[in-house]
Amino acid sequence: MKNTVFFLFIFCISFPARAQENKTPKEYTVAIEDNSFFIEESYNQENRVVQHISNIYYRSDPSEDIMFSFTQEWPVFNYKHQLSFTIPYSFIDGNSFRGIGDILINYRYQLFYKENWACFSPRLSLVLPTGDYLKGLGYNAAGIQINLPVSKRLSDLWVVHLNAGYTLLPDVKSTIEEDGEIEKTLSFYSFGGSIIWLLNSNFNFMLECVQNYNSGIDLSGSVERSNETIINPGIRGAVNLGDLQIVPGISVPLFIGDGEFNPGFLFYLSFEHPF
Repeated sequence: MKNTVFFLFIFCISFPARAQENKTPKEYTVAIEDNSFFIEESYNQENRVVQHISNIYYRSDPSEDIMFSFTQEWPVFNYKHQLSFTIPYSFIDGNSFRGIGDILINYRYQLFYKENWACFSPRLSLVLPTGDYLKGLGYNAAGIQINLPVSKRLSDLWVVHLNAGYTLLPDVKSTIEEDGEIEKTLSFYSFGGSIIWLLNSNFNFMLECVQNYNSGIDLSGSVERSNETIINPGIRGAVNLGDLQIVPGISVPLFIGDGEFNPGFLFYLSFEHPF
């Protein structure tokens, strides 16, 4: 599975636009192109439009966990600037531990638009140490996160998103066997992509793939690395009620790591409206 994350990228750059190849982005049919699950799209919020996003996903192995996150996105001054926050809440190991995780405060700049070759909106986030690390809900250290999302409409039927991300957490505390407490700097990398089939303007089939490279502190005080692949097929649809757009979605993510395949379930819900 080492090269799984490159599948979508190779597919995206080689996928034929066929009869749509001479169209400009303005000529494509209107459809929901954002509202991805694990992959971040690169469309900032339109002027005076706010979006509320909830994600709930469940997996039973290696422990029974339920993870909830709430994100709210706001345009600032105009479409080029976007502020948002993400608040996670988790039920870990069959509800043995529960609580708020590390909160993200996000800023995103719309560098390239649909009129360009592709949309590109780099994001910089501040990681707040709000989760209890003794319960496995956070890292007890402030840090930064960078993500580089690219979105490209290929045709009336297809849109793709690509991501590359990095998280840095200095001075992460951990308890070890001999010396009590120790501090280490941890770094995390992620790469991924998605391809979306725009079946019609209000219904999509999705396939996402993410490769995460994680780090932690073992009982000897050394930094240990691990990696995880997530393959996530899903569907989403839009319900338009005047100026309010509601987008529910479901998917069945497959978590692959250490030679094990662990399926899960994800429910997505977005509300978007003017303010």
